[in-house]
Amino acid sequence: MNSLKERGRSVRLPSGRTRFPRARPLLGALPRLAEVTSAPVRRVSPCHGPPRQHVPLRGYGFKRHPRSPPSPAAAAGEEEREPSEVAAASGHTVVLVDQSDEILKKSAKGIEESLKRVAKKKFADKPEAGAEFIEKTLKNLTTSTDAVTVVHSTDLVIEAIVENQEIKNELFKRLDKFAPEHTIFASNTSSLQITQLANSTTRQDRFGGLHFFNPVPMMKLVEVIKTPMTSQKTFESLMDFSKAVGKSPVTCKDTPGFIVNRLLVPYMMEAVRLFERGDASKEDIDVAMKLGAGYPMGPFELLDYVGLDTSKYIIDGWHSLEPNNPLFAPSPLLNKLVKEKKLGKKTGEGFYKYK
Repeated sequence: MNSLKERGRSVRLPSGRTRFPRARPLLGALPRLAEVTSAPVRRVSPCHGPPRQHVPLRGYGFKRHPRSPPSPAAAAGEEEREPSEVAAASGHTVVLVDQSDEILKKSAKGIEESLKRVAKKKFADKPEAGAEFIEKTLKNLTTSTDAVTVVHSTDLVIEAIVENQEIKNELFKRLDKFAPEHTIFASNTSSLQITQLANSTTRQDRFGGLHFFNPVPMMKLVEVIKTPMTSQKTFESLMDFSKAVGKSPVTCKDTPGFIVNRLLVPYMMEAVRLFERGDASKEDIDVAMKLGAGYPMGPFELLDYVGLDTSKYIIDGWHSLEPNNPLFAPSPLLNKLVKEKKLGKKTGEGFYKYK
């Protein structure tokens, strides 16, 4: 039997599972290791928030490389705030952590604007109910730039920083020193192996993967990853949390890319190679996949949405693991755009230009 403290009382579950809908979590992303004393964290009182010994943590989702020049658009991107939004909307107490108050204000504003869109659609005939929904959700969300303080009272930490093994390991290693023994760690990584991340901590049995999909408020899927060391209790708790925030979880072994990205990334890269060879324009490729395959977005539109830097980090990582696999071959065009800081929608230009 386990218990989670909630507002001074304990919630005991006969099944022995940790019921996160009543827990308090943390979600975070690490901006730069150099700013170890000024990072932000996202905590959910059941489970949500970005981390920073102040370990600098940023939102929940994809992030720019911490060693690259600052990118305000990426720092306060949709991917980082949306998991916090759905957690808060489902009744969790969320602490959003980031490097600075400025970034946090931008993220909070983005969440409020997103909630208004959701409320307008969900409560089309009941504007008062929509306003109440927004108010209640925002009350569940607070911000902080002190990760250590947040992690001390957190039941679940969900990391969502840049797809970089070294940076993620450093983050988890730091948080592991301050988090309570019962706290579960989870990564929102889309391409790295969870086992390698878990090995940077002393809680391998309380470590798993929680991979959300963008846009998080609309996408119902969450991939829950169980490593050979993840306890059944931890796995079931992560499944329960996923359902509590209104998602449909699927499970997968700890293999690079899990299910969706293992199929999706090679597809997007092959679209880039098709364009590089001059076989078809990017516009026609996007139209073809939307009208011919029924996809909501074409591969180039999706690459711009996800972030070209994120896609490059993923494919580079897989290429280093399997250099002879043609599906993981680097793209000269993608490398060129990333070098020029044309990372997609978050910078105003990628394969397409955005106003």
